[in-house]
Amino acid sequence: MIPETKYARSGDINIAYQVIGEGNIDLVYVPGWVSNVEYNWEEPHLKRFLLRLASFSRLIIFDKRGTGLSDPAPELPTLEKRMDDVRAVMDAVESRRAVLLGVSEGGTMCALFAATYPERTRGIILYGSYAKRIWSPDYPWGPTHAERQKFFDLINEGWGGEVDAETLAPSMANDKSFKQWWATYLRRSASPSMAIALAKMNTDIDIRNILPTIHVPTLILHRTGDIDMPVGGSRYMAEHIPNAKYVELPGDDHLWFVGDANAVLNNIEEFITGSYNVAEPERILATVMFTDIVGSTEKAAEIGDAKWKDLLTNHYKIIREELTHFKGKEIDTTGDGLFATFDGPARAIRCAMATNDAVRRLGIQIRIGLHTGECELMENKVSGIAVHLGARVMSKAGPNEVLVSSTVKDLVAGSGIAFEERGMHKLKGIPGEWQLFKVLNAEGS
Repeated sequence: MIPETKYARSGDINIAYQVIGEGNIDLVYVPGWVSNVEYNWEEPHLKRFLLRLASFSRLIIFDKRGTGLSDPAPELPTLEKRMDDVRAVMDAVESRRAVLLGVSEGGTMCALFAATYPERTRGIILYGSYAKRIWSPDYPWGPTHAERQKFFDLINEGWGGEVDAETLAPSMANDKSFKQWWATYLRRSASPSMAIALAKMNTDIDIRNILPTIHVPTLILHRTGDIDMPVGGSRYMAEHIPNAKYVELPGDDHLWFVGDANAVLNNIEEFITGSYNVAEPERILATVMFTDIVGSTEKAAEIGDAKWKDLLTNHYKIIREELTHFKGKEIDTTGDGLFATFDGPARAIRCAMATNDAVRRLGIQIRIGLHTGECELMENKVSGIAVHLGARVMSKAGPNEVLVSSTVKDLVAGSGIAFEERGMHKLKGIPGEWQLFKVLNAEGS
């Protein structure tokens, strides 16, 4: 029996989801590249996999925006938007806290979700995933750009057929019915243009900097011979996520529900049915924003104390209006500026750019700096090295500029936001050198 498909509202987008099982712990199943919640049940291996998960949890499955039965996505779904969709589904089924199971690219979003919303996360399970999708000298486990282009070409030329089936599931290479299901599954999960757009966006994902900020129970699973996703990526994550449990399994399949699926399921069940007495979080991943009026002393001297006070009040009013619109949270005022936090870097960038434009009508210029990192929570205060770093980034910005750290840039892949490289900088009181980028535009949604 196929579970009933329902819809959760995430902003202007409807997200298709299903719930099955009556376990005491909620498990949110985050799909990989593309999915279709109803056609999942037509493949016997995948059906058995899902039913086993539902035997020890309340299983929540969904299609990401732009895929399957969810609404088409007018813009490419960033990791930030995907997190919004997960929270919308959790809210719709009244799930306060859940374990997230992220397969393949779904694992990167789960990792970011756990760092950003630890209060909603019992734990995360990352299967066959990665921290960075493309090769670089310091991350040699991804394909090169040339190799990735071959995959894009394969989608362009072969969508509607058995795209990459033998690479993803070599144990099923001779199973004609499985390959027919796979071809149909892909067609029902995404259009050709959306499939390649998602693949290209995923190429830019890089969450390495946020891995040390994950403090929820973490299980990482990977098959040693995975042809599609080299095992080194999961080994890297296991080394950089504090106290992560890493289990390497034999096999060559990337698809989690074929091959020795019971080995995967046994580890998931053991992890899920263990103890989850997780304390309320004292640290979260957040994007910090610092603003500052350029030439404030000179401006105050020019117009006098009374007019300066009115100008400053109006300046704060504008910033607070933009914070409300972009879901930012004011933490403190800082002399002639303001310190705020966001649960997503794209929202923070768009707020910063809108704020820059809005305050110009007052006849002043501001500079803004953004950084994403781990923050300490204490009552209504936010502190930590990420806060200091955000302030230092702001100090390097010029008039009417929004300057961001490389961490922020890496987390907004697919957002449509354009940057200009500003080189490496030493930031006062912060070890090492930091690569900074100027935001050129914040188009997209």
